[in-house]
Amino acid sequence: MPQKVLLFCDPGIDDSLAIIYGILSKKVELVGIVTSYGNVNQEQASQNVAYLLELANRKDVVLIGGAKGPLSGEFTPFYPEIHGEEGLGPIRPPATIKGELLNFDTIFKVIEEYGKELLIVDVGRSTSLALAFNLAGEEIMNSVKGYYLMGGAFLVPGNVTPGAEANFYGDQLAAAIVTGKVKNGVVYPLNVTNDAIITPEIINFIVATENNPYQPLIKSIFDYYFEAYQKLVPGIKGSPLHDVLTLFAISTPEAFKYVERKIYIGTGENDLRGVTIADFRPKPDIKPGENKVAIAMEVDVQAFIEDFITVMTNKIPTGE
Repeated sequence: MPQKVLLFCDPGIDDSLAIIYGILSKKVELVGIVTSYGNVNQEQASQNVAYLLELANRKDVVLIGGAKGPLSGEFTPFYPEIHGEEGLGPIRPPATIKGELLNFDTIFKVIEEYGKELLIVDVGRSTSLALAFNLAGEEIMNSVKGYYLMGGAFLVPGNVTPGAEANFYGDQLAAAIVTGKVKNGVVYPLNVTNDAIITPEIINFIVATENNPYQPLIKSIFDYYFEAYQKLVPGIKGSPLHDVLTLFAISTPEAFKYVERKIYIGTGENDLRGVTIADFRPKPDIKPGENKVAIAMEVDVQAFIEDFITVMTNKIPTGE
């Protein structure tokens, strides 16, 4: 049976490719998507998700309105130079497609309905998930199977500051709440997601199959994303798909090597904002009662690439 997933995201090109991956995968069943601010504002993120669901005629996936800004209430910068003005590179979703945006408390109804069958995946800012923990409490939120979180950078450079990754930097207070409260939590940081590089040649092979309605979209948004990455990382041969890798991990956890540690996240407006720290010494100092999560430190990149090609050349599942 495919794994039921409630996805928190802020599409964004990478998030959009993750949604497409989730829809096309035979091993993932998206039951709901929570849209928040991040790469674009929350309203645009919601329209992007509605558009992607419309292309697959997935009216069964509930669309839930998430946070419009971080817990601190501060101004949030967006990244049109990476994701485009509307979040899908050069693509502008039709204005007629909006989607029915359900209230935030639908998150708790989804959790109640699926319980231990549900995996919660957050590939965006942690704000919505932190709010859910604060509103429902740890007992209800941890009644699910577990959590997969894309964020952080451990002993490697950040991608928004020298030491911080964008998701945890964007709302460091929320990231600290979530990583401190989740049970059966797994974090996928830049240590592994930076290695999940897909090249233009792979994309060209995928779109040549003409198996699903997403393939022309995939080509356009990837090319935009790759052009942005070439400016950010001169000489890079492709684009890392951070969020897609996190969904790949659902069906292929054996492709990763993990360590279990307590995560500390820098807060405040200083050079340590959003910086993630863990005790990687041979004998870590573990305090009683500390919440630990599994941190992915290595990944089998070839397994990811092969799986990505397989999934993205699938036809739209019919449910038969």
